[in-house]
Amino acid sequence: MTSPSAESQSVLVVDDEPTIREVVARYLERAGYRAALAGDGAQAIAMCAPACPDLVVLDIMLPGLDGLEVMRRLREAHGRAPAIILLTAKGEESDRIVGLRRGADDYIAKPFSPAELVARVEAVLRRTASDEQPTAPLQFDGICIDRVARTLTVDSVPVALTLREFDLLAFLAANPGQVFSRDQLMQLVWQCSYYSDSSTVTVHIRRLRAKIEPDPDSPRFIQTVWGVGYRFCP
Repeated sequence: MTSPSAESQSVLVVDDEPTIREVVARYLERAGYRAALAGDGAQAIAMCAPACPDLVVLDIMLPGLDGLEVMRRLREAHGRAPAIILLTAKGEESDRIVGLRRGADDYIAKPFSPAELVARVEAVLRRTASDEQPTAPLQFDGICIDRVARTLTVDSVPVALTLREFDLLAFLAANPGQVFSRDQLMQLVWQCSYYSDSSTVTVHIRRLRAKIEPDPDSPRFIQTVWGVGYRFCP
């Protein structure tokens, strides 16, 4: 099914394995994206020179220029754009850490589900698009989250949040209905997917519920999807 947000958006898939490139491109095109393919870093940089894609799916282990060097050069040439999802070998945590610290927007470990990768592409592009738009307050049934002033009111009453509580609430509310695992929230909100104890997410969720939910024991807004993670329900 084509995503409405996918129309006219372009994704460059960079991997030295032809089968991976072709399968990923097929799934992306089925979702409505325009997909281009590159087999190595030099080709990827050359393809981005005339027109930068909206997002690059970039394998770290490339012949010649590796993925981290390609990412560095793209950032230098194009500023923050394009968004980048790194493909990493399973278990290579150090590569993921370095990639995230150098500005990657997300990563996925091989072997991976092409459908999951498309979902990650959609999430990253949606997030980067919202970053570029005016951050109007988010309002839901008495809750008002002002991302510019970093304030929260519940039924017009100001509610004090810690820095991370606000970041977590604002992120979930900006992506209503989407489920995020604790590890994903550690990466996307805390900017450290390698954090040793993702139970800190659970603690922050519990604190937020105590502050915004009419009944924290039966949450209306921040819901648990058992075995998966959390979502914000508007």
